[in-house]
Amino acid sequence: MKLGLYTFATIVLMMIVGALAYTVNADHYVVEVMGVNLNFPVAAWLVLPMFILYLFTFFHMLVYGLKNHFTLNRWKKDAQTLDDALYWALLNESKEQKYLVEEIGKSATLLSCSNLQMKDGIPELNPRLTKITGILKKIQSGEYVDLKEHKLAKVFNEGNPYLIQNRLNRLETDAKFVEEVMKSSSEFTEPVRKRALEIFAAKENFFKARQYARLFDIENLLLMLKRVNQDDDMGISQEILKDFIDHVNPTCSDFLRIAEITKKLFTPDDNLALFFSYQTKNPKAQYAYLYLLFEYELMDEVRKYLDEQEDSEFMRFRALYTLKKSNTGYKLEDIINIHTICKEAKY
Repeated sequence: MKLGLYTFATIVLMMIVGALAYTVNADHYVVEVMGVNLNFPVAAWLVLPMFILYLFTFFHMLVYGLKNHFTLNRWKKDAQTLDDALYWALLNESKEQKYLVEEIGKSATLLSCSNLQMKDGIPELNPRLTKITGILKKIQSGEYVDLKEHKLAKVFNEGNPYLIQNRLNRLETDAKFVEEVMKSSSEFTEPVRKRALEIFAAKENFFKARQYARLFDIENLLLMLKRVNQDDDMGISQEILKDFIDHVNPTCSDFLRIAEITKKLFTPDDNLALFFSYQTKNPKAQYAYLYLLFEYELMDEVRKYLDEQEDSEFMRFRALYTLKKSNTGYKLEDIINIHTICKEAKY
């Protein structure tokens, strides 16, 4: 019961009791207290205990009412804190929170070191959580969301999976953003850099890609090389290719895969000159150079090259050379699988 209502009801009750008592006995009654005579109607003396009881109960209710008020405020404050904890946990940016009510804090602090994953069928939430879950669903579904528009640009840390996914979504529809990532690759996480490079390699030519040669890996270099036959305006040249090869640091198998493509792009002399220069500096390119010599049917050059190597090296190439000299009609692919031959290499 509210204190105001309780006070009103008590006063009414005292008035009724006093009025009834006065109608029954209108006499006065004298009580001496510490030498002072208190002369009041009998009705007043009947109402006095009720008034004293009222005072005690009033202050009792006031104290416990205030106590409950402060406790309720603590619960409300913790409810807001819990709401914040859920908000940040949904964003995968969980933060430490302080709770006033021990019963809540013992369990809710778990959210400070946890991230929440959304599933379908999310129940109705408050407006703040409803808004953020809607944004996160869009990102998960592959839609790009402008975080600045929703005042979330500074909310996510660089490694946040939602931020990464949102950037990946943007790469699929925004060509300018692809080049922005290429220009400032150090500012983006590995998945974003990798996807931007894949998209760039699938669309741009070697003229434009040359400035980003340091960012390329072997797979994306091969992707661009394979596109040369489909697009005449790729701008490939030996000099440009060297820039890329120097940065991707090919393995033996990589050199062979490059040679398999470049034999269709460059003249035999240019292609042999390119791989001869590499095999003199890098043993990993030797198998690719030998592969090209056989492809171009330069048996004398094959013999000279094999004579300069150890007898235990390039055994399959030696066997093929012997068969070729015997005019048996064997082809390179009959003896050598260029995709596995490097497993026999000593490096």
